[in-house]
Amino acid sequence: MAASLHKLFFSALLLLLCSVDEGQGGAPCSSADISIRQSRTGGVVEGKPEYEVSVSNGCRCLQSKVVLRCYGLSSVEPVNRRAIRPVDEERCIVGDGRAISRGTPVRFKYAWMTPQDFPIVSTQIHHCN
Repeated sequence: MAASLHKLFFSALLLLLCSVDEGQGGAPCSSADISIRQSRTGGVVEGKPEYEVSVSNGCRCLQSKVVLRCYGLSSVEPVNRRAIRPVDEERCIVGDGRAISRGTPVRFKYAWMTPQDFPIVSTQIHHCN
């Protein structure tokens, strides 16, 4: 009886430890845990509205090498290249590829005629400790 109880306890503990690598809702972390939010700042640059973009990780596991589709990232104002920079005509890398943790979003501003879409292309998910 005691051996069975120990096996049950060990199994439950193992199951709990294996679930530590999970993101929101108990599912494993994925690129879907990266959220892109943008809003108008109220500023105007060369007659174009300014937007601020925030790239956040909702998973407790780090995600790095976050690549977004940006089509060259059009802007009439300089964009912080440490926050986002084009890697080719279609894609941009966020934060020079550094890991984004939950609660520490990467932010940048740009000014253009209309808001741009920034769909996620890929991320690298790190193992949670």
